[in-house]
Amino acid sequence: MKKLLITTLLLISSPATFAKDVTVTLEVPSMDCVTCPITVEKALERVKGVKQVEVTFENKLAVVTFDDEITNPDALTKATKNAGYPSLVKS
Repeated sequence: MKKLLITTLLLISSPATFAKDVTVTLEVPSMDCVTCPITVEKALERVKGVKQVEVTFENKLAVVTFDDEITNPDALTKATKNAGYPSLVKS
């Protein structure tokens, strides 16, 4: 019983239990053709911790959901920049 209680307490207090999914919207103004979103989406999906990506050409936006314990908006904008499409976090 004591081991079960200790295990439960360790699981509850582990850092992973405090991680949360965060969603940000990135402005990607340099997308100028209908195939650009594919490149942006693939670049964002390769970032460790990214869970979901939706890129729209019409609005030139990328909506990204990610685990905030693994990645952050700076890593996302760096990924799009490295793919040739600089982006900014939309406020």
